Amino acid sequence: MLAVAGDAERLTQAMRSLEATFLIGVEDVTTIWLVRHGDCYEGMTEGSDPPLSPLGRTQAARLAERVKRVGATAFYASPLRRAVETAHIIDGGDEVREDKRLIEIDLELDEDSTLHFKESTASVVERMRSAIDDIVAAHPGEHVVVVTHGIALMAYISDVLHLEPGQVRVLPYYTSVSVVRAFGDVRMVGTVADTAHLE
Repeated sequence: MLAVAGDAERLTQAMRSLEATFLIGVEDVTTIWLVRHGDCYEGMTEGSDPPLSPLGRTQAARLAERVKRVGATAFYASPLRRAVETAHIIDGGDEVREDKRLIEIDLELDEDSTLHFKESTASVVERMRSAIDDIVAAHPGEHVVVVTHGIALMAYISDVLHLEPGQVRVLPYYTSVSVVRAFGDVRMVGTVADTAHLE
């Protein structure tokens, strides 16, 4: 235990320095909220590009309330319907910019309902990294919401964490928020798959 005020001040300074290393409390940091789209599978009748289900629209509306409090300045989405619809529900009337680099990994469904990846994880990471880097460059110091897809999102998060794909054993729930803070070329993960707005 630190007994004197000088030690307490030095400890506070050390903790603030540590936080700054992780881009906490640093001016001009861009905060990216990576959001998985709302549910589209409950009662689904269209397979290739389904719209949000009623549950998905409710999830997006609950996230919209949360987004209002943080003051997001820009909204991006994968061009797939479930992502665009989610973004439009949470954007509060602002413009949603679509970016095809934010789409889900290319998947194939077998007869036995098994999913197979048709795109390499490296390809997913490369396009997601490119999209996020462009968004950060366009919005320095701002708070941006990016609506994308579960597997693509986690491939990017794993890359930021310098982990191999699949090492983070998480499939983000619908409308979950994963936070990445960016400053220059530095990227830091703040949270992964947060669903506080749904609780």
